[in-house]
Amino acid sequence: MTHVFAQPLSALPSGPLTGRVTAPGDKSISHRALMLGALAVGETAISGLLESGDIMATAAAMRAFGATVERGTDDIWRVNGLGTGGLLEPEGVIDFANAGTGVRLAIGMAGAHAFATTFVGDASLSRRPMARVLDPLRDMGAEVIARSGDRLPLTIRGADPMAPIEYRVPMPSAQVKSAVLLAGLNFDGVMTVIEPVATRDHTERMLKGFGADITTERAEDGATIIRLVGRPELKPQRVTVPADPSSSAFLFVAGLLVPDSDVTVENVLLNPSRTGLIVTLKEMGADLTIENERQSGGETIGDVRVRASRLKGVHVPSERAPSMIDEYPVLAVAAAFAEGDTIMEGLAELRVKESDRLAAVARGLEANGVTCREGDDSLAVTGGRVRGGGTVATHLDHRIAMSFLIMGLAAEQAVSVDDSAIIGTSFPDFVEQLKRLGADFADGAEAA
Repeated sequence: MTHVFAQPLSALPSGPLTGRVTAPGDKSISHRALMLGALAVGETAISGLLESGDIMATAAAMRAFGATVERGTDDIWRVNGLGTGGLLEPEGVIDFANAGTGVRLAIGMAGAHAFATTFVGDASLSRRPMARVLDPLRDMGAEVIARSGDRLPLTIRGADPMAPIEYRVPMPSAQVKSAVLLAGLNFDGVMTVIEPVATRDHTERMLKGFGADITTERAEDGATIIRLVGRPELKPQRVTVPADPSSSAFLFVAGLLVPDSDVTVENVLLNPSRTGLIVTLKEMGADLTIENERQSGGETIGDVRVRASRLKGVHVPSERAPSMIDEYPVLAVAAAFAEGDTIMEGLAELRVKESDRLAAVARGLEANGVTCREGDDSLAVTGGRVRGGGTVATHLDHRIAMSFLIMGLAAEQAVSVDDSAIIGTSFPDFVEQLKRLGADFADGAEAA
């Protein structure tokens, strides 16, 4: 499926990619910095904010709730917040376009306030399930009116008062955990979230940085127990957003696959809950090193250097999925060039992303002559020569588009995608950054 302004694009077999590059600011941290800035009293200054469609939707939503959100001439974003419990009832609907993380976290924020908020999104977002964040909010007393299957558009109204709960997250999802914690900020009492499988912990780290009373402990069964004391006075912060590891992943894989390449991606977020792809690529034999590792704002960051490598197939266990769920499409592309089979398990979450990513990846591989086996929650890729020459349906999914453009840079023939416009959702200068490194592209799909 394409939209009315679809922009077909082809990636051409390219010469060596060389140089230093910086990926866009981390999307997860950008969303949360805007939201916690809106809930703090005073001015939060954010540098390195990802200026993509998804993040601009969150910025617009925070304005709709009454916060002041402005970009300065110094490229620093300043948010003047209203305090916990201080959000205002929006005058109109809040349109999150294609931003799944943004809307789920904002539903958590809004659902703890005793006013009605209506959320809408584009065709892709309107197909994605919201029950996972709505169910715990209903348990807290919120009222929801939504399309069948708990999909957008929907309206949520918090109860007055609402009660904190103990919530055991039924699936590994940082979005669900974060939505519940953001709701808990507006309650009297202690909100408890239990994670049987640990997920990325940016929300907990940033809440602590903004002054919230939040603790984390490990239960005897291995689960993570998070407790948040409600009604804190959040203190404004200076936030520096590091490079998004999920966006950096495309640059890593390009540098590994295109012969004779040597690429360094600067200032990459190295939070242990986000490094599953780096671990996996090293297991595959990648020449990948981390340089200039340092701490910033409670997070580890570093420069990641990759050099062209002969990769081998590996087994990627299901327990690694939460730390790299968005990177599986481009990992599948890497696997297509690796010697032998790469087996990826625990991928059910890919079925409910911007597209059915598991199916979209499998069809894209097949369109370019790569043998794969798609299971309900698994994908096996047989690597070797990649013929290329195919056109891939992106299904309005930015990560599908970028993944198969990376394939085209190293395949025997060009690889085309039916729409590159959607890439702006997370990596607006994706093509320009790769061109600076030496990559070749052609507008339209005719090059394939």
